[in-house]
Amino acid sequence: MRYGFQWLMSLLFTVQIYLVMVIMAVAFLPWSLVSRNGAFVAVHTWTGWVRWSARWMIGLKSEVRGPVPTAEVMIAAKHQSFFDIILLCNVLPRPKFIMKKQLVWAPILGWYALRIGCVPVDRGKRGAAIKSMVDKVQSGAQEPGQLIIFPQGTRVAPGAKPPYKVGVAVLYQELGTPVVPVACNVGVFWPRQRVYRKPGLAVIEFLPEIPAGQPMRSFLTHVEDIVETRSDALMADAGFAP
Repeated sequence: MRYGFQWLMSLLFTVQIYLVMVIMAVAFLPWSLVSRNGAFVAVHTWTGWVRWSARWMIGLKSEVRGPVPTAEVMIAAKHQSFFDIILLCNVLPRPKFIMKKQLVWAPILGWYALRIGCVPVDRGKRGAAIKSMVDKVQSGAQEPGQLIIFPQGTRVAPGAKPPYKVGVAVLYQELGTPVVPVACNVGVFWPRQRVYRKPGLAVIEFLPEIPAGQPMRSFLTHVEDIVETRSDALMADAGFAP
């Protein structure tokens, strides 16, 4: 009975956040067309709504730990579900993502993603994809913001351990900017594909900044170790057992 009620509330929650997305996208469109600030306000407003409605509709609270970066940095984040994207977009002042090229065609999301400076990349060929990432990021370097990349390349279920891809290390070396790692436990509560959302406390945590200039191999090992270790600890605190 309790599971059925939570499932129903999860479904209603999901329907209403996308309905509100459409309403807000239309409402903010005129401002967003003339200024990127309008697009950022739209993103912050909608993600704030999702966090607020998740709390009272499905009992899913959210918390952001650690100092939120405001400077021009790269962010290497653990990615478990859509909710970690929502939390990052809500608290970062100028978020922009390395994203799959196919998402450009997603209704509403695709246009607003491009408007805030996200970088679409075709991941079909690894070498070409990495070069494309570097070229597109460098060509848009004049746009201030926090560049977010998911080092594992896709959403990862809690407990799964696919290796970190070299792309994050190449960007780190080529751009010469510090990297802020981000750990999370959100996949414990908001799964990748299912409707059901569990109540609890979803957390993303900004970890200490990694300065620019480390060798690529040691950087990749370091960022994987600290993100995975801290994410495992956050998931354990949330009651997850592999």
